[in-house]
Amino acid sequence: MSAQRIVIAGGSGFIGTALAQEFSKQGYTVVVLTRSPRERAAGIREVAWDAKNPGDWVTQLDGAAAVINLTGKNINCLHTPKNLRAITDSRVDSVNVIAAAIAQASVPPPVWVQASATGFYGDTRDAACDESAPNGSDVLSNVCRQWETACATSILPQTRKVILRIGFVLGRESGALPVLARLTKLFLGGAVGSGRQYISWIHLADLVAMFVAAVERGDLSGTFNSVAPNAVTNAEFMRELRRALYRPWSPPAPAFAVKLGAKLMGSEPSLALISQRCVPKKFQEAGFRFQFSKLRGALEDLCRKL
Repeated sequence: MSAQRIVIAGGSGFIGTALAQEFSKQGYTVVVLTRSPRERAAGIREVAWDAKNPGDWVTQLDGAAAVINLTGKNINCLHTPKNLRAITDSRVDSVNVIAAAIAQASVPPPVWVQASATGFYGDTRDAACDESAPNGSDVLSNVCRQWETACATSILPQTRKVILRIGFVLGRESGALPVLARLTKLFLGGAVGSGRQYISWIHLADLVAMFVAAVERGDLSGTFNSVAPNAVTNAEFMRELRRALYRPWSPPAPAFAVKLGAKLMGSEPSLALISQRCVPKKFQEAGFRFQFSKLRGALEDLCRKL
């Protein structure tokens, strides 16, 4: 009997690479849909797609055990009108074409796990947001709303849908943590802005486990916050990072300096300055067990080889 197939769209990035490795380790055959296919380890195959048009890739969904969609232009760029259109279109187009492919499959995948982001809630200041909290009012909130709506409104009666609102993912080899660690080692690990803005973080290992649970547990459906249960302020985050890397107190970076520096680096300053205090209520109610529920343990684990 051949291994069950997992299809990961947009699976060549930070999160997708970790998911492909985990599902392959668990005995699944993994197919990664990507714009630039390359050779991968045994058990993982890459197939070309453009994330908006049907093609030969649609056959991979027929009979698959699950499809996971992570596709979307990186939001770590200047949020010009052009870039915001690309950020939105890359997400909505990929959802629409996957929905169409599932609808046409003779044996549709029984589950579709769709990535979203805690940006759905906008700037929540110090208010704790579970999955029932309302949509925010800024530009990224609107992007997330369109992204999720495209998935939620697709009519696929044989496919269970799970939407994961992903927070600030901490990984050893990619993502923002290695960058922050390098700055902290250079004694530039101070709080950003006021330092009071909340960070809804999650260890990559726990995020991967959430995706696995979403695929394998038939009782999970709907929208889930994919964050650790203990959000921290930016000041707390940087203090714990300095502790993990054996660095002393560093002066904070004022908001005006953050804005200027971000613009010079081609990044969006609001990503570091807005506050999102989210709680994983539905995962907790479902009995999900976090390997890293506290930031200190997560950073100690990840900083060992940074």
